[in-house]
Parts: sequence; structure tokens; C-alpha cells
Amino acid sequence: MASDTDDKRAEQAQQVEIDAALDAALARLPRHAAPAALARRLRQQVLEPRPPRPARGWIAPLASAFAAAALVVLVVRFVPPARDAGVAMPTSAEMVTEAVNDHIRVVSSSRPVEIESGGIHQVKPWFTGRLDFAPRVAFSGDDEFPLVGGSVGYFRDRKAAVFVFKRRLHVITLLVFPAAGLPWPASGLVPVGGLSVSEQAARGFSVLLWQDAGLGYALISDVNRHDLEALAARINPEP
Repeated sequence: MASDTDDKRAEQAQQVEIDAALDAALARLPRHAAPAALARRLRQQVLEPRPPRPARGWIAPLASAFAAAALVVLVVRFVPPARDAGVAMPTSAEMVTEAVNDHIRVVSSSRPVEIESGGIHQVKPWFTGRLDFAPRVAFSGDDEFPLVGGSVGYFRDRKAAVFVFKRRLHVITLLVFPAAGLPWPASGLVPVGGLSVSEQAARGFSVLLWQDAGLGYALISDVNRHDLEALAARINPEP
């Protein structure tokens, strides 16, 4: 009889240790509501009375309890975060910043163009299959603004056609990209060769922004604004 009593006491002591370990593990977990089905399963496995087990079998229920706790962690960890309704949309100032950053990448690159110019009619077909739109640029370059070539780049979240022109020793970058969904400036526009252009400056660079027929255009350089306007007027896409 004494042996049976000792076994019961050992079982009770082990049960207390198991419950204490489980409580400690759960206390360290983030407090998130578990799905109803999982909550019922945990209550059945942990909270409801269980028949006595032999002393040597205490490892299995402890492992089961920790496995259930780990399952809670996994469920909580993979819940996608809610979209923050307070996140601000991009502004036209951010478009200018993006344009300047893209221009600096072109200027500092050891290989600013992927296709060297043999004229616009050689450069434009090169973009076929590399972009999901056709860049509309009519200007082939001339003695004042020679066309160096083109490459594929990005403007914010979309692919862009990158054209590189020169003005004496200055590099001029033209980005052409889909215009939809961007915060285009709506005021302070100036007429340039039939275009309505937003003229802005950032970090010593002039930036001209405009849109035409569903495409957006950004022209960036450290040349004077008069030269940049002259090039924008020549780039004006074909009707």
C-alpha cells in the first residue's frame, strides 16, 4: 500500500511540474487570441483532468504540451499584418527625389547604357520584349544633344526606359515609364514645346516632369534649365 501511495504522490508531483512548465512557457508567448478550434484542443489536452499515468510516462505529456505551445507561436507568427491606413501616399516631391537618384545612378555607372546609339530607330526597337510598353520618343539626337544610348531601369515601382543624352560634358537622363498611379503635379505647370511641364530642382539638378498618352517622362541633368527645356521640346512624342 505504501508503494501505491508513493507512486500517486510521485505522479501528482510530476503533474504539478508539467503544469508549472506549461504555464511558464505560455506566459512567455505573445498574448494573441488563438483560433477557436485550437483553443478547444488545448483545453482538452491541458486543462481537463486526465487519468493517472505511470511515473515513467511523464515525458510524453510534457512534450505534447510544448508542441501545442509551439503551434500557437507558428499560428501567431504567420498572421499577415494589417495594412496601416495611416501610411502616406507618395508625393510629387518623392517623384523628383526618385528621378534625381536614378540620374545619379546613370552618371556613376561604369556602363550607363546597354545599347549604344545608332539613332533612335536603333535604340527604340531594343526595348521590345524588355518592357511591357513602347516608349514614345521621337528625337534621335543631334549635334547639340547627341543620344548616347539606352537601357532598362526602374522608376519607383515600375520598369522604365532610360535614354542617355549629352550636352557638352553634361549627362542628361530621360526616363519613360507608365504614368498611372503616380502623384503628378497638378499646378505650376509651364508650357514647353507643346507640353505642360513641371519644373523642379533638387540637390543641384533640374528635373522636368510631364505625362503624355499614358506615359510619364522625367528629364534630369545639371545643365541649365534653358537647355533642358530645349531638349524636352525636341523629345515631344509623335502624335
